[in-house]
Amino acid sequence: MATHGNLFIVTAPSGTGKTTLVAALLAADAAVQLSVSHTTRSPRAGEVNGQHYHFIDRAQFEQMIAQQDFLEHAEVYGNYYGTSLRWIQAQQAQGRDILLEIDWQGAAQVRQLLPDAIGIFILPPSIEALETRLRGRGTDSEETILKRMAVVRSEVDHAEAADYLIFNEHIDEAVRDLLAVVRAERLKTASQVRRRAPQLRAMQSHG
Repeated sequence: MATHGNLFIVTAPSGTGKTTLVAALLAADAAVQLSVSHTTRSPRAGEVNGQHYHFIDRAQFEQMIAQQDFLEHAEVYGNYYGTSLRWIQAQQAQGRDILLEIDWQGAAQVRQLLPDAIGIFILPPSIEALETRLRGRGTDSEETILKRMAVVRSEVDHAEAADYLIFNEHIDEAVRDLLAVVRAERLKTASQVRRRAPQLRAMQSHG
């Protein structure tokens, strides 16, 4: 039986520490590979094209939509974001675990097409704590913060669609929780049989 990697979907409202958690997971587990999304938004300071995102213009993105190149895509804050279906399939076929960082709309699209995908939703300790974090960044206007908080509440409305909920109350604990999810999914019988069928069959009575 061929190997087939897991697909993990990590979703979280802005400011919950998702980027930090994902970076810690990738540093601790080399078998997990981050999917690089396409986007029409402008690069932020320090972001590298092809490493953080594939930065393309709106016309290119809409052409890819028309060609059905995306596993999922969504428009967030006026910008498109999308994930290449062909790339995901190729990586999984090689047995690699892939991690997607996408919003709840994208997660719902992915799970319709790939129902085996594993959903993980990161939550802040509270709405108040999240608002404090956003204000502490010092990068957004009051109007922007109020809009973001309204979006956060609407996003949290969809948290229970995920397979796992992780509350980021203490970063170290949240990292351990995220690692535990990845490892537990690999140890599920179906995953182990896909990855290690010859080893298992050799130990069975009919092997």
